[in-house]
Amino acid sequence: MKEVYILAIESSCDETSMAIVKNGHQVESFTVLTQMDTHAAYGGVVPEIASRMHTENITMVLEETLKKSSIPIEQIDAIAVTYAPGLLGSLLVGVEFAKTLALVYKKSLIAVNHTIGHIYANNIDNELKFPLLALAVSGGHTDLIKMEKDYQFEILGSTLDDAIGECFDKVARVLELKYPGGPNVEKLAALGTPSYPMPIPVNDNTYNFSFSGLKSAVINLVHNERQRGNEIRKEDLACSFQTAAFDELKRKVELALKNTNIKSLIIAGGVSASSKLREEINKVAEKYGVKVSVPEKKYCTDNAAMIGAAAYPLYLQKKFASFDLNAMSQTPLTEKKEQ
Repeated sequence: MKEVYILAIESSCDETSMAIVKNGHQVESFTVLTQMDTHAAYGGVVPEIASRMHTENITMVLEETLKKSSIPIEQIDAIAVTYAPGLLGSLLVGVEFAKTLALVYKKSLIAVNHTIGHIYANNIDNELKFPLLALAVSGGHTDLIKMEKDYQFEILGSTLDDAIGECFDKVARVLELKYPGGPNVEKLAALGTPSYPMPIPVNDNTYNFSFSGLKSAVINLVHNERQRGNEIRKEDLACSFQTAAFDELKRKVELALKNTNIKSLIIAGGVSASSKLREEINKVAEKYGVKVSVPEKKYCTDNAAMIGAAAYPLYLQKKFASFDLNAMSQTPLTEKKEQ
């Protein structure tokens, strides 16, 4: 069977990334240019700045990606790009660049859902084993998904309000931690104990999640303690919040494993980079004899390698996009339909 090389582009938030991926599994070349230091000054991503920096950097990222690879662009079989969901201005930069490359070099164009990309990051140097459960946890998503085969998604449950990554970032601000919030909350939590009381979200038999109550509990606790003149034990508060948040994920994952009897579990999305989350989910999986798959940490956060991996099944099915493809800030968790 012919080797398939896909040049993938990811620009949904504040990373400009490109990769060349062979057969959906092997990363031939990989570049990520982050804007983290720029946005840190503002305590979070500023959409207008992000899109402008993508525009400034995207040609340089392409040149760097091609330079790292022995595959010239003429030998690329398709151009894949994240078209949704994400920051609209940032997505548009990637989509228009991808369409231009595909047009100039006469390549097929593949539109990839960003969340599906996170799921297929588990296919890099690996192979998804179906049926499986996927826990997608990021700044924009908290979903529990069942997959019977490639590109078949059954959403068992989702967050009813905030995504877990967004909640971590907001709690980080309350604790006066630097951006990005999630990793810094985890570092602080490792130094504390879960001594502050936290609410138990969505304590029922559904697969849904909720994190706004936890966020509000932290905000109110900090406000009330300061009003009383009490010192906040930040390490303990971070640990209390993180324990409650991860317990929510563990409880719902365990319910799904028990009810479905599925023996393959993957964790996807930026929050999957958390060592503590991996440790806690592994405890649940061991109880049910389930194998857990998590991508390498460099493929957990936003990157183009995962987009190339997710594009490969679409390439095999000849599900290509036309040149009127547009970016979308929100979209259901399904593949982009053939146009």
